[in-house]
Amino acid sequence: MHLGHSYKQHPPTGAFDAIVIGSGIGGLVSAAVLSRFGKKRVLVLERHYRLGGFTHTFTRPGYEWDVGVHYIGQVGERGALRALFDKLSDGRIRWAPLPDVYDRVELGSRGYDFVSGTGRFIETMGRAFPNERDAIAKYVDLVKTTTKRGSMFFMSRSLPSIVSAVTSPFTTRGFAELASRTTRDVLLELTKNEELIAVLTGQYGDYGLPPSRSSFAMHAALVSHYLGGAFYPVGGASVFAEGIAPLIEEGGGHLAVSAEVSSIIIEQGIAVGVRLADGGEQRAPLVISDAGVANTFGRLVPEASRPASWTKALATVPASSSYLCLYLGFKATDAELGLTGTNLWLYPDEKHDENVARFEADPEAPFPMVYLSFPSAKDPDFQRRFPGRATVDVITMAKWEWISKWQGTKWHKRGEDYDAFKQRFTERLLEVVFNRLPQLRGRVDVAELSTPLTAEHFASHPRGELYGIDHTPARYELPLRAKTPIPGLMLTGADLATCGVAGGALGGLITAAAVVGPGPVMGLLKRS
Repeated sequence: MHLGHSYKQHPPTGAFDAIVIGSGIGGLVSAAVLSRFGKKRVLVLERHYRLGGFTHTFTRPGYEWDVGVHYIGQVGERGALRALFDKLSDGRIRWAPLPDVYDRVELGSRGYDFVSGTGRFIETMGRAFPNERDAIAKYVDLVKTTTKRGSMFFMSRSLPSIVSAVTSPFTTRGFAELASRTTRDVLLELTKNEELIAVLTGQYGDYGLPPSRSSFAMHAALVSHYLGGAFYPVGGASVFAEGIAPLIEEGGGHLAVSAEVSSIIIEQGIAVGVRLADGGEQRAPLVISDAGVANTFGRLVPEASRPASWTKALATVPASSSYLCLYLGFKATDAELGLTGTNLWLYPDEKHDENVARFEADPEAPFPMVYLSFPSAKDPDFQRRFPGRATVDVITMAKWEWISKWQGTKWHKRGEDYDAFKQRFTERLLEVVFNRLPQLRGRVDVAELSTPLTAEHFASHPRGELYGIDHTPARYELPLRAKTPIPGLMLTGADLATCGVAGGALGGLITAAAVVGPGPVMGLLKRS
């Protein structure tokens, strides 16, 4: 496993063409593409002791879990993302398909399957809602059209501001209007069937907002991403860093872990490097931040250098949802436990918005959503690495305010009241699991809960957010671009596009295109 080089034990030396802050998928893709097209010496600085951001994995004796990669679309033989990852990893990243039913949405006792293939998706949903067949077909068409237009909108963020202003009527045509509306409002124009709306939005946990709060642009991107089916990286999520790192290093690049950046150095209004937590400095003519736009301008850029226009605009969009994740380990195989790779979305009923609001107001209220993922069942290499074991991820939403009082305490030493908080939620989530999968009761070997403080500690997300800035309609009105108002400073990652591996990778491409040009970058998405 490629874990990078300890910054303290193997400090980077020499001159670098660019510095990338953060090794999430956006940072890795940016660094790799720049390395491929001329910016040979790229320095990647990661504050965690493992590369990968939310694509890294963690282990306990006998087990391994992903922390953010649960499934990925568009990596089949003809997928654009497949072409990109093949070229950046020289084919080292391999893919295993999830079952034909990749997601199952359950509203109480009623279940609905999300199947691979656009036509089959429409057919399956049409059988479940026979009076809504036309609405379902129109919905899928709108999803695909919105996503296609969105690609042009996002890639325009690689253009210089003046060029983008001229081309804006073309790059935003048909997209901006839908992006400015909520998912629920758009769907209500297609159907009044609340059960169908709840099912079609049953993957909202993938971007963290219920239908009346999310932008339809985000929803459409997510649904379109999986219409062709879902996949999982063979060998687990850590293969992203393992596969991409060699391309960065071949040109003289350096990937440093345990390398926390405390600030971006601004001299005479220009970004010239970074200052690390240990007081050391690294300089380069180009600084690229994959730390998130809020973190970049709220912490890393000195206050006196923060552009007023961006600061004001960012204040209109909050951080995305925080979350709780319960990692479970079993001394049995998935086959023995009756587990498959199909993700389960468990909801009490069809009232997503009401259920989320009630839970946010009272953490003792019923969970509005619980997502079950089965990484060991998805990965055909898991049994080779961890024979006779199985793993499950159990995820629900959370609010930062519930745990903010423990901010500043040390990891694994946060006190008895914090441990009691975690134990209470662990027990509640386990009951949800056992009610749905009773064969797992009494079989749990490991149960470990992460809270928003985990994301704050390891990823430096200020409020433990999972998806960067929130995917509300207001997000798509922000003046975000790869090139910031500070010369020499660029952004990359999911905040430039959408959340998830695909969104982060697209953000990486947007940034690279702003440096080396869109032609070479877009070529990476084409099959050779």
